Amino acid sequence: MSDRLPSLDRASAVPAIIREPEDFLIISGLAGAARDVAALTNDGDNAFIMAGAMGAAVMMGFGLALAQPKRRILVVTGDGELLMNVGALATVGIANPANLSILCIDNGHYGETGFQKSHTSHGVDLEKIAIGAAIRTTRTVWAESEIPDAARLLREANSSAFVLLKVTAADAPKYSRSMDAALSRMRFKRALAAQN
Repeated sequence: MSDRLPSLDRASAVPAIIREPEDFLIISGLAGAARDVAALTNDGDNAFIMAGAMGAAVMMGFGLALAQPKRRILVVTGDGELLMNVGALATVGIANPANLSILCIDNGHYGETGFQKSHTSHGVDLEKIAIGAAIRTTRTVWAESEIPDAARLLREANSSAFVLLKVTAADAPKYSRSMDAALSRMRFKRALAAQN
């Protein structure tokens, strides 16, 4: 268990680590991760932002990575959501799609269900779980100076990659994204077709 406290603000750290979101097909988890991605992409076609499916983002990204092996897939999720389906990391680790990267934004809270402290606030280390799940390329980012290396890893790893971004418990950006599931699906299909 680390005694270190996060100091990064997600409002600046998430854009810095993702940099150019149009380079990815993005699957976003719920709550803060959804608002981070919606604000960063301007709720764009290349981002499928989940709603009401807590724990599903990594497996959706995994399936997309297998179906689109020539495209770079980025899953953006939070610690609370990942804890709902931590076994997904083992599937990613064993299959090891080289085009799949996972960015877990860890603020130590369940943003979707009322901001209760998550297990990571009590010492659970999601990077160690990813390593134990056989994901070959992992990092934990605590400081701004570590962001450039982690950003490269998300883009250039020759194996599945997992980056744990430790941020303060500050709110995610306020962004009113589309909650129309049919529209979101059609826009994402358009992004898939455009680059094939």
